[in-house]
Amino acid sequence: MIILGACISVFSQNKTQDKPNILLINVDDLGWKDVGFMGSKYYHTPNIDSLARQGMVFSNGYAASSNCAPSRACLMTGKWTPRHGIYTVNNSDRGASKDRKIIPTKNQTTLSKNHVIIPQVLKNNGYATCHAGKWHLSETPLEFGFQLNIGGGHNGHPKSYYPPYKNVNLPEGKNKQLTDLITEHSIKFLDTVSKPFFLYYASYAVHTPIQAIDSLMHKYENKSAWNGQHNAEYATMIENLDRNIGLLLRKLKKADLFQNTLIIFTSDNGGLYGITKQKPLRAGKGSYYEGGIREPFLFVWQNHIKPNTINDTPITNLDIFPTLLNAVQIKHSINLDGKTLVPILEGNSQDLNRALFWHFPIYLQAYNKEDNENRDPLFRTRPGSVIRYGKWKLHYYFEDNDIELYNLEDDISESNNLALIHPRQANKLLKRLKKWWKKTDAPIPKTLNPNFKK
Repeated sequence: MIILGACISVFSQNKTQDKPNILLINVDDLGWKDVGFMGSKYYHTPNIDSLARQGMVFSNGYAASSNCAPSRACLMTGKWTPRHGIYTVNNSDRGASKDRKIIPTKNQTTLSKNHVIIPQVLKNNGYATCHAGKWHLSETPLEFGFQLNIGGGHNGHPKSYYPPYKNVNLPEGKNKQLTDLITEHSIKFLDTVSKPFFLYYASYAVHTPIQAIDSLMHKYENKSAWNGQHNAEYATMIENLDRNIGLLLRKLKKADLFQNTLIIFTSDNGGLYGITKQKPLRAGKGSYYEGGIREPFLFVWQNHIKPNTINDTPITNLDIFPTLLNAVQIKHSINLDGKTLVPILEGNSQDLNRALFWHFPIYLQAYNKEDNENRDPLFRTRPGSVIRYGKWKLHYYFEDNDIELYNLEDDISESNNLALIHPRQANKLLKRLKKWWKKTDAPIPKTLNPNFKK
């Protein structure tokens, strides 16, 4: 299904000769340590690990939100959450009303067409654009510059990874697992497309439902747990995703496309706490402690990025949009909140000298009150904002104006709140955060909830 779109005035039409192909892999709910190259001794990811050795790994890579839809909106627009208004999935008042002290900001569930996003720019500069897997931002990615849609819709996860998939609009392969089928269609796209191409590979894996790959279960059923990682069914889903990514990479190499393809690998948010853990990071998906927002993040681009490189610069998925525009030399006038990483990737710069921000004026209930590492057992997220600048990270909560301050160099697990010990540092970060609120017109919820029970 190919849909051609009109040119948008902010784009400059460039010649496409020698432009790099782009493969953007955005895994769903994959935690910071859910892959071997980040240190896992439980999950088996040989293809992803091999890819990591061929490029630059960022140890301080972040998503701009701690759950799916807002993170994907940030990636596609290159803008902070207040710019697009998607803060969570579905409604923003999740959890018991009696436990919510203030009325949260209303959430947007569909990305406005006023935003110009990655595939639109690339398509209008000569790229063939393909979306494969999870979209989650509107009814169809074909509305936003993708020319081919493989299984993407407004749904946040499949009802089943095995036929019938039910809520995934994709012809069902006989007895084929959904990740396998999405990859097959992606390879068909690579078989037919003219260079250059943009393939956004966002397979629904490894989001729930957790459904085992039976042929792999024998490898994990009796395997010893490691750092809180012990779910055998989830492990088979990760290994199967790795196998499919390996198939994509082998196709690129066989077609002589790998060398001129910029490959980005990351995840949209932290791993689902309880299914997996990211020690020493605290908490998981839905939380703004490190376990909810820090991600595996790597770039590969032969002859541009030095292999076997680890970089500790804090980056975010907001940086993907400007990086792609810089890499393919597209001139534009789009106001982006991210920064290009090309100078860092090519070894010419190491310091972006900026703060990172997260804004979440919403409630997100806990899914296990008995086992969590959140601020309290009732919510993964209470309304607030977070800023990281250098080694310092400050959490600010709108319900009671409370703050938490952590030195991530000494305390990556965010277990020692230094707000009372370093009040001047906390105040500096808070001032910077408040300036950012004003700059982005961030909504600050203040209205008390009449149903709140102290």
